[in-house]
Amino acid sequence: MKLKSIAVLMGAVALGLSSQANATEHHTAQALEHSAMATAHGQDGHADQLLKHAEEGLKHAEAAEKEHAEAHVHMTEAVKHLKEAIAHAKQGHADVGTQHTEEAMTHMRQSIGQ
Repeated sequence: MKLKSIAVLMGAVALGLSSQANATEHHTAQALEHSAMATAHGQDGHADQLLKHAEEGLKHAEAAEKEHAEAHVHMTEAVKHLKEAIAHAKQGHADVGTQHTEEAMTHMRQSIGQ
């Protein structure tokens, strides 16, 4: 009984999250769904099914973790370039400032997979 109610709840959550275009959110939704299934099976004493869903959840969690890390690196670079653009603009160097804002936009786009 626990398994059905948790499965329905997690299915609804996963559907909501997986409808997002972002692959990271998809992996997060899948990790949550499999973790919930592992929990439900564990509560029912089904170690074999707990193992199966925990392993699948781990695969998705690691994929989401990797994608979050890559996005973070690009946004950090964007912030650095925007700070440089501000510094150069304050000195009246519009050309160099523009180069930095363009580079910042490139990194921002990369952080969201565009």
